[in-house]
Amino acid sequence: MNYIFTFVWAFILVQMINFVLMSLGGGEDLNLPFASIMGVIVGVLAIVIANIIPNEPIPHHEEH
Repeated sequence: MNYIFTFVWAFILVQMINFVLMSLGGGEDLNLPFASIMGVIVGVLAIVIANIIPNEPIPHHEEH
């Protein structure tokens, strides 16, 4: 379920970024296929980064 929500949010956020950048760039047509591909890539990167970062607590070191 986490993977599905990650892809949904990545897709939505990349589509919003695409809309804003195209609006600022002179009102060109939206490039939906490119934004969709970028959304999938961002979603995969988010999942990979989340799996690389360790989830264990950091052990406490004694201060000298």
